[in-house]
Amino acid sequence: MRVAILGAGAVAFGNAALLCRDGHHVILWSPSGQRTATLASDAPLVATGAIAGQFYPRIATSCDGALADAEAVVVAVPGYGYRHVLDAAAPHLRSEQVVIFSAHLSLAAIYLARLMGKRGVAAPIAALSTTVTTARQTAPGAVTVGSIRAKLEVAVVPESASVRGLEVCRALFGDRFALRRDLLGVALNNVNAQAHLAIVLCNLTRMELGEVWGQNRHITPVVTRLIEALDAERLAIAKAFDLTVRSFHEHFHLLYDVPMGPLAEMAQTLAQRSGGVNGPNTLDTRYVTEDVPFGLVPTIRLAEIAGVPAPLHEAGLRLISALYGRDFEAENDILPQLGPLSLVLRDLDEGHLPAGLA
Repeated sequence: MRVAILGAGAVAFGNAALLCRDGHHVILWSPSGQRTATLASDAPLVATGAIAGQFYPRIATSCDGALADAEAVVVAVPGYGYRHVLDAAAPHLRSEQVVIFSAHLSLAAIYLARLMGKRGVAAPIAALSTTVTTARQTAPGAVTVGSIRAKLEVAVVPESASVRGLEVCRALFGDRFALRRDLLGVALNNVNAQAHLAIVLCNLTRMELGEVWGQNRHITPVVTRLIEALDAERLAIAKAFDLTVRSFHEHFHLLYDVPMGPLAEMAQTLAQRSGGVNGPNTLDTRYVTEDVPFGLVPTIRLAEIAGVPAPLHEAGLRLISALYGRDFEAENDILPQLGPLSLVLRDLDEGHLPAGLA
């Protein structure tokens, strides 16, 4: 299949390596052009870890060039890159294409659907609950793939295109997807914001000092208590919306094939496997700059609508904002475009997309 990947970071490179390995025709577009400069000079994309080899994806110099003959489009940029990339892609997307968010945050699928709707385009949008691969970009043309996730969920907008969206996801990435009929369920099933907040708060000076540290080894009983407390708030929010979502324990078990047990023991089991990922060694990490404004903030908004207390989410937002000296709530540039979130949720529940952009 001909696949355009919008983005050129670790997730994009991990996806490119997996898709190239499995025989798909991949073209990468970097919004700045900087991250694809090495590959544009005919150097290979070198993958190590769970995917090993040298691959040669094509490189596009423009977004419309990347989309021109693509059958599927993978959005693989951090949440803070959504607005720029979606604004660039929307004028060129076609109804016969399928767009995949790897992974979906902040109800951005609705934002893209509205942009396309202004042109009369209704391409199916598949929103993944998390990324297919875990990866770290280790050099301008190199990526280390930590794992290929065994199970993850997908919801498709509009719901009437669910079968087609699911088929394309499976054709590209294999039979690892469970279909959900509710976009909000996928949003609340993404546990990255809660897990990464706990990991960051408990290891912030390691990141600041640039230390090399095994992430799973440092998910200790102290850290897991915070993860579980944050997870309890997330589960309560989902219950208030009458949604069933996985616990963090189930997330670990299904995505990494780790036996169920106490969370700290599950993390240590994963830490003993070869090819495990290291924790961030810089403050400039997606664990904060993406997951706080585009993961934590929408969850807090949903808690407010549901009338569910989320004191740890709110405290985490305030703490990390104070530690970084940044207003992370204000850095979400997708939610303000959707208008009142309560109206968005009402329209989703009624099975149609809200019209117009704020």
